Amino acid sequence: MNTIEPVVVALGAKVDRASVPRLCEQVRDCLERTSATELICDASALTTADLGAVEALARLRLTARRAGARLRIRDPSPDLCRLLLLVGLVETLGEIEEGEPAVRVQERVEADDLPP
Repeated sequence: MNTIEPVVVALGAKVDRASVPRLCEQVRDCLERTSATELICDASALTTADLGAVEALARLRLTARRAGARLRIRDPSPDLCRLLLLVGLVETLGEIEEGEPAVRVQERVEADDLPP
């Protein structure tokens, strides 16, 4: 069985909005080159859950979809989870994985399963 590894991109402590277009371009190129169907955005280092981070994740999600991939967010803070749900970027937390390896696919987590 031939499985294609997901593309993993790590966010820094704070997202610099000026760097998002270049990041999206690099992700798009990598997704097309590898034919990966999944983009994992590692948010574990992100210390500021603000609209800049939401914008970056929204643009990465759009970039992934245009390349035929889906976006999952790994290790987001509870504040980022709440903000993403609030703005409607994720419908369920199935697109967010907390503390799980990148290769495991989480089918669905309900919104009331959010960390306190």
